Amino acid sequence: MNRKHIAVIFGGCSPEHGVSLASAAGILQHLDRSRFLPVLIGITKQGDWYLFEGDVSRVADGSWERGRCTPACLSPNRGRHELLVFRETGVAHIPIDAAFPVLHGRNGEDGTVQGLCELAGIPLAGCGTLASALCMDKDRAHKLVSLSGVRVPNSCVLHTGDDAQFAEKAAEALGYPLFVKPVKAGSSFGVARITAPDALGSAVEAAFYYDDRVLLEEAIPGFEVGCAVMGGDQLTLGEPDEIELAGGFFDYTEKYNLITSKIHVPARIPPEKAAEIKAAARTIYRALDCRGFARVDMFLTPDGEIVFNEVNTIPGFTSHSRFPLMMQAAGMSFDAVIARIIDAALEA
Repeated sequence: MNRKHIAVIFGGCSPEHGVSLASAAGILQHLDRSRFLPVLIGITKQGDWYLFEGDVSRVADGSWERGRCTPACLSPNRGRHELLVFRETGVAHIPIDAAFPVLHGRNGEDGTVQGLCELAGIPLAGCGTLASALCMDKDRAHKLVSLSGVRVPNSCVLHTGDDAQFAEKAAEALGYPLFVKPVKAGSSFGVARITAPDALGSAVEAAFYYDDRVLLEEAIPGFEVGCAVMGGDQLTLGEPDEIELAGGFFDYTEKYNLITSKIHVPARIPPEKAAEIKAAARTIYRALDCRGFARVDMFLTPDGEIVFNEVNTIPGFTSHSRFPLMMQAAGMSFDAVIARIIDAALEA
C-alpha cells in the first residue's frame, strides 16, 4: 500500500486548544485510512511539539499528552519533507507528504504554522501564510474586502495606550449597540456586545487580554449567514447556513453548545438570496487570497443587504460543525470533504 503520510497538527498554545482537539478528532474519524496514514503531531498549551503514537480516541479529551508521546519537530530542510522524532535511541525520520494543521486561533491559524510548512516545502492543506494572517486580522481583512465591493461594518481600532476618552468618542460615533472584539482572536474569545457607554471600559479591558489591538464595530441588524468554500482556481461552495439566535450574540458558549441558538442548513432564505451569498463568499475568498478551504461568515440585514463579518481559515471539523454540514447540504460527505482537501494539497 502506498499511503500518503499526512501530518495532522492539533492542540496549540491558544485559548482555542480544546476546540482544536475536537476538530482533529473529527478529521481523524473521517480520514480514509486506505489512502492516508495520519502522523499525529500534538502541540501542548505550552507550545511543546510531540509525535503521538497512541490511540486516536485520546485526542479529543486531551489525554493524548499522557500517552505515547515523543518530542518532535518538522524539519526545515526543503529537500527532506519529514518529521524529526527525538527518541532515546536517536533521531528518527518520518516522511511527510502533506501537513493538515487543525489549529484554531493564534499560533496556528494565523499564518505561523503555515509559514513553517511553506519554509520546509511541505504541501499544505488549507490557506497559506498570507491568507491565514490576513483573515486572522479582522481590521485588515475588512479593509481589503471593502475594496472588493462587499460592504463591511463601520469600525475603529484601539491600540494599547489609547486613553479612555478616545474609545468613548469612537464608540459614540459608531453608536450603540456595538461590538468590542480583539483584532486577532477566534471562537468569540474576548468579544462583547454592549448597549451603553458604562459597559465600554470593562469590555475593552477584556478584549485587550487577547490582543494588543481592539476593534469597536457597529452592530449589524439581521442575522448571520455563512458559506463553506473549497478549492483554489476552481471553487466548490456549500449551501449557506443561517444562525438563529434567541437573544444576545453567537458567543463561545452558543457556538459549541447551542443552548438557545439554532443553525439552519440550508439557510431559510430564497434561492436567489442564497446565490448572492455564494457570490459574495467567492469574492471575499479571492480578495483574501484563500486556498484549500475556509468558511466565510456574513450578515444578512432585514433589507437583504450582505455585510462581511470574517473568514475562518480553519473552521470547526466536528460532526456538528458548520463547515462539513454546509458541504453535506451541497452533496459532499464529511469523508469526501477531508479527502478533497488533502488531495488538493498533494496536487498543488
